[in-house]
Amino acid sequence: MTTQQPYRIHALELGPMANFVYLIEDLATHRAAVVDPAWDVPEVLVLARERGVTITDVFLTHSHHDHINGIEELLRSCDAQLHLLKAEAQFWGQGLDLPTLHHGGDRIALGDTEIKILHTPGHTPGSACYQLGDDLITGDTLFVYGCGRCDLRGGDPEQMFWTLKDMREKLPEETLIRPGHNYSVAETSTLREQLAGNPFLHFDDLQRFTQYRMHYHDKHREEPYGPVRKGEEMS
Repeated sequence: MTTQQPYRIHALELGPMANFVYLIEDLATHRAAVVDPAWDVPEVLVLARERGVTITDVFLTHSHHDHINGIEELLRSCDAQLHLLKAEAQFWGQGLDLPTLHHGGDRIALGDTEIKILHTPGHTPGSACYQLGDDLITGDTLFVYGCGRCDLRGGDPEQMFWTLKDMREKLPEETLIRPGHNYSVAETSTLREQLAGNPFLHFDDLQRFTQYRMHYHDKHREEPYGPVRKGEEMS
């Protein structure tokens, strides 16, 4: 029997880079959080009004422009608290107005909904995923059948390797991955499906992972990303 979750997650695909902006709705209190506000803040506000919720919190997975370019507009429109990892705030270096800084493992209460912050470096030093119930909002750490780039400022393929290894070993296989971009044949996927078909989750060797991430993948795979059998990553 499926347990009724105290929340709903709504996804908006916005902008020229197919970003997913998420609205987390707490069903009991009608509070809501926006994850990675970017591109079209009025569309986010329309969704909040349609759902009858009050935006009280803003969560950042990381600080790249395509995930944050709507922060100021959103904060002018609602009285919300901004949350990000301390490691990402230090990397970003922006003079934000009193954000709440977190460490990996911290938990945030959005009404009756408990949200755990995972520190998942690799794409940036302070990249975060947000875990609630069986859902995991992954930003640019893990895509459906892909993972974030490590060649931009702050990227580190070794950190990404250990982050993904940790995720595949510690998260339940029924975890539903909700990525930061719509780059794949499906908008969401279970971790079980990703363990079978995501090439970045197939590597046990750091050197081979780094070779694939930094030199092979972007030259040989095209969007939308689909499943790859283990052992066929570079065939």
